[in-house]
Amino acid sequence: MSASLFSLATFAFPANLANVDISASQLAEINDLVAKVTRDLKEREGQPKVEKRAIFNADAQRISNTGAHRYIAPGPNDLRGPCPGLNVMANHGYLPRNGVASVAQLTTASNEVFGMGLDLAAFLAVYSAVVAGDLTSCSIGGKPKSGLLGGLTSSLGLLGEPQGLNLSHNRFEVDASPTRRDQYIGDPVSLDIELFEQMVNSPLGPNGYDLTVMYPRRVARFKDSIATNGHAFFGPVVQYALQPATYLFTYQFFANRSAEYPEGYLDLETLKSFQGVTGEKGNFKWTWGGEKIPDNWYRRDILQPYLIESFTAEAVGMLLVDPELIVVGGNTGTPNSFAGVNVVDLTGGVYNAQNLLEGNNAMCFALQNIQQGAPDLLRGLVGNVVVALQKLTGVLDPLLATLNCPQIAKYDPLLLSKYPGAEGSI
Repeated sequence: MSASLFSLATFAFPANLANVDISASQLAEINDLVAKVTRDLKEREGQPKVEKRAIFNADAQRISNTGAHRYIAPGPNDLRGPCPGLNVMANHGYLPRNGVASVAQLTTASNEVFGMGLDLAAFLAVYSAVVAGDLTSCSIGGKPKSGLLGGLTSSLGLLGEPQGLNLSHNRFEVDASPTRRDQYIGDPVSLDIELFEQMVNSPLGPNGYDLTVMYPRRVARFKDSIATNGHAFFGPVVQYALQPATYLFTYQFFANRSAEYPEGYLDLETLKSFQGVTGEKGNFKWTWGGEKIPDNWYRRDILQPYLIESFTAEAVGMLLVDPELIVVGGNTGTPNSFAGVNVVDLTGGVYNAQNLLEGNNAMCFALQNIQQGAPDLLRGLVGNVVVALQKLTGVLDPLLATLNCPQIAKYDPLLLSKYPGAEGSI
């Protein structure tokens, strides 16, 4: 199996997009990004995987929130969405303040501000541009106005008209979020004060709101979603990749580093700042567009970015917390109607409940589900856009190939059709 993010051989493109293209300057930006990610992967190739203690370097890790990067509240025409990390980067000018960003901008800013590995940042940027944007850019919030997107001049995207992350539920944003309600029972975009209060009332771990807090919190939200949302859906991409990310990223990217806590400590004030929350327990208030980088905040160790392999290991660790998280499936229209899918049938016997917990299999299954379940998207495209997509989707081949994913010869997405919450998902 090709390990690329999206297998070009399986993609075709809507006919009304067959004659559009991107500019030479946009292609050049993609080329620069691909070269940067490729260099990073080659530098790490063959390096021994030795567990290293993080080193704190104040000068290198301090992230500016002044000058060009001072906080400016978004205006009425600026777009903001459900991801506090993207919102905060736009509020401080690390991403365009209007809330529409290119794949290159998303990748570079995530690496610079939070220490996300270029491989993981590029993967997420390309994925968001495909499922919610126009191949080369996307809105971090709602549907962008015509002409704002920087890629295809038609302002049409791979999966229809670009809607932004706000309307990409079960493609990018998911049920059982740590701070957002499920789509069918509340507001999936705005922070929910009750959920935030539940999270911050959890007993602190050794590094504050660390993974010892986030792991059980995810289990609780998973059970709550099943109990209250008749459309709750947890497909392979959601369950093994996207949903774990919402919890893992909260600690890994918002924690403040210091000489005392080089691995990071996430306290309440720091968490509130990144989430746009003010006030005290019992009287919290969330402000749209209020996400801020705290004063004297230091990102993760420059030499230890959060890579795809780091994310994979911790995502599997989350599955081990509670066996219920291993399942794929959802409610069938009413709360507490959860029915699982037999992954043996879904994958032609390649995966089962036991071997999904072995090695990288859970993440392999998620990535393969994107490939096998994606609609035909690229046939008929010409020009720079084809070159750009080939470069973007191919750059991670060497890295993803190291996951040693077993071959899926058969994939039956029709098994997911009985779940009302699966509509629109990949």
